[in-house]
Amino acid sequence: REKEKNHISLTATDIIVTNGTSESIQMVYGALLNPGDEILIPGPVYPPYAGLAHFFDAKPVFYKTVEEENWAPDMADIRQKITEKTKAIVIINPNNPTGALYSRKVLEMIGDITAEHNLILIADEIYDTMVYEEPHYSLSCVKDIPVIIVNGISKAYLSTGWRVGWTIFRDYNDGLSEIKEACLKQARLRISANTIMQKAAAAGLNGPQAHVKDMVHRLKERRDYIHERLNEIEGISAQKPAGAFYIFPKIEENDDKKFVLDVLQKAHVLFVHGSGFGSHGDGHFRSIFLPSVAVIERAMNALETFMKER
Repeated sequence: REKEKNHISLTATDIIVTNGTSESIQMVYGALLNPGDEILIPGPVYPPYAGLAHFFDAKPVFYKTVEEENWAPDMADIRQKITEKTKAIVIINPNNPTGALYSRKVLEMIGDITAEHNLILIADEIYDTMVYEEPHYSLSCVKDIPVIIVNGISKAYLSTGWRVGWTIFRDYNDGLSEIKEACLKQARLRISANTIMQKAAAAGLNGPQAHVKDMVHRLKERRDYIHERLNEIEGISAQKPAGAFYIFPKIEENDDKKFVLDVLQKAHVLFVHGSGFGSHGDGHFRSIFLPSVAVIERAMNALETFMKER
C-alpha cells in the first residue's frame, strides 16, 4: 500500500509492524537518542514526541511554526535550533494539533537543512488520507537523505484502539542501518504486534477504499462549518486546517487551561488547552470536528453564548 500510494521502492525488510504509531515513535527514539541528545520537534506538538524524548533522557527542542502562515515551519528557527547535539528533525504532516499540511516545497526545504547537517528526518503521516483542498506529499518525496516514516490504521480506518502501525525506513548511504537494527531488537523483545489485528488491518488496506473518500468529504463540510463559526465569535480566531480533523483557535486570554475548564463547566463543551501541546500552544485551544454538523452547531452556539456572557 505504501509503495502504491507514495511511489517509492520498498521491501518487507524496510518496514516494522508495530502496536500503533506510538510504539513506532518509542522504538525510533530508543534506537536514536542517547542521554543529552537533542531532537527538533514542531511547536505546538502532539505531547508524546516531547515526553518520549525526556523518557530517554534526551532534550526535545521546539522549532517555531507560524500561525499566520497556516502553521508552516519557520525554516530560520529550525536552522537556529540545530546544535552539535541534534540527532533528528521531526515533522507531523498533517499536523496534530494545528491541522497544518506541508507543501512539497516546505518538505524539500526541511530536507535540505537535514542533509546539510547530516541529520535524520522523521515524519508522522498518520493523517495522510485526511486532506482537503491540497494533496498530501509524503516525506518519501524528499531525496538523498535518510527518512523514517511512521503511520498506522487508526485514523483512516476508524480503528483507534486496534493498535496497528508501522515504521518505514527509507535509507540513504546506509544512514539508517544501525537504527533499524536497534528497532528490530526492540520489536523482537516484545515478540510481535497483535497478530489478529494485523489480519484485520491487511483486510482494510487491501480492500475497497471508497469509504475514505466519503469520510473526507464529510470532514471537509464539518471543517468549513467550525472554521466559519469560530471566526464569527468575538475573542476567537482560527486558521483553516488543511488536513487531519483538528482546529487550533487563538484566544485573547493568557490562561488557556482556565479558559477550557470554564467552557466545560459553564457551556458543557470540551476542548483541549493549547499549552498542553507545549509553550507554543499557549493562548490557544484544540477542537476536533469529527461530530456531525448538528453537534458542532450546538457546541458553537454554547461557546458563543459563553463568550458573550463573560
